[in-house]
Amino acid sequence: MKASTVQELIIAAILAFLAALWPLVVDIYWLGIGVDVMMYVALATSWVLFSGPTHYISLATAAFFGIGGFLVGSGMSDYEASFWSMAAFSACVGAVLAALIGLATLRLSGVYFVIFTLGLAEMIRNLVSWIQNNFLGSRGLYVFTDFTDKHLYWMLLGVAVAVYLLGWIISRSRLGFALRIIGGDETVARHVGIDTATVKVILFTTTGFFAALVGAIIAPRWSYIEPNQVFSPQLSFFVVIMALLGGAGRLWGPVVGVIPFLLIWNWVDTNFPNQSILVLGIAFLVIVYFLPHGVVGRLEQLRIWSRTLK
Repeated sequence: MKASTVQELIIAAILAFLAALWPLVVDIYWLGIGVDVMMYVALATSWVLFSGPTHYISLATAAFFGIGGFLVGSGMSDYEASFWSMAAFSACVGAVLAALIGLATLRLSGVYFVIFTLGLAEMIRNLVSWIQNNFLGSRGLYVFTDFTDKHLYWMLLGVAVAVYLLGWIISRSRLGFALRIIGGDETVARHVGIDTATVKVILFTTTGFFAALVGAIIAPRWSYIEPNQVFSPQLSFFVVIMALLGGAGRLWGPVVGVIPFLLIWNWVDTNFPNQSILVLGIAFLVIVYFLPHGVVGRLEQLRIWSRTLK
């Protein structure tokens, strides 16, 4: 194992340890910010697992996230199931759904794949609303547990660490090598014998698994959930913006994008609630015109440029 690889793991372990101390040293307000940050770090990092190397822009995160939250709420409200069993079940359902969707759609590419994934989340949201209104007689679900924000923060941190370690292992495996070739040129990847459909489905399934798990974990925080809340398309756009802003070329890139974006969004939403949507537009413009490879990509360019001057 290279020294740089060991150094990267040590830095990641130190950051995870420091992050674990956050709930012990901050007040309720900053703990709430920490829960939001950790939720989006887990979602954006799992998004980068698939979309980073393949360059497929998926807007289906809200679909899997919503399934996780909705199944936990339904299981605990209607069947008195335990949170842990429903969280595990939700993650498995999210993975199976992602695999089925991947098998049916990952032959699409470009704008067609983006439109389909956005439409998928909206279709599931409307389907769930229709079932609740017409067959269940209620629109929302109650989720009561003994968990505090501290517990949810640590659970989300555990998921984020698991996603990072899985991505780190994949990036150094034959699967990661195949993904990089697919991202470079999918036609070439097929010609050299890579089963591109299988590789993409495996990674898309992983993304669905973790997004559903995060949705299941965050459900108790809201106590009362309804389809418009857990299947919100805004969540999918947030995840994409945060990942691209930080840099989708590195696993730790989303961390760089999540924290400043959330702080700016919360400040604007608090002080100028009618103008908060402008933050999304400005973020897109900044990514397209100034940070096409994210903050991490820009820093790497500056490092290379400084070396050429020596």
